Amino acid sequence: MSESGSAPEVLARVTTDPLDRDAIEAFVRSPENGALVTFEGVIRDHDHGESVTALDYEAHPAAEEFLRETLVQVSRETGLRVAAAHRIGALGIGDVALVASVAAPHRAEAFIACALLVDRIKEHTPIWKRQHLEGGTTEWVNL
Repeated sequence: MSESGSAPEVLARVTTDPLDRDAIEAFVRSPENGALVTFEGVIRDHDHGESVTALDYEAHPAAEEFLRETLVQVSRETGLRVAAAHRIGALGIGDVALVASVAAPHRAEAFIACALLVDRIKEHTPIWKRQHLEGGTTEWVNL
């Protein structure tokens, strides 16, 4: 963990580029950790009974800073290295929109910390999605 009072080192990215899972996992890996848990949020073809054909993600101009602050907070709470990247722009079914990774000495704490990390990202990072539904309609989710 970081020195007292200083922010922990985290990896936070908001990008239009495809996400690099290997780089995110490499950031959190360390010799003292025996567990690595990574979550990938993948675009699925349905939502609440509707067929989804594509998604558009839009972000607040400071979304990456909000993401970084969320990661720092989770790192401080758990004492673990964390990393995450969120993709924005037009995404298709099967594309990866979010990669979040945590490493810990043991699997239980890694699973718990990764779930906490993903929940906090969804709660605190101003990124919104518009779903394109079969038939040509669209809807914004969690605005």
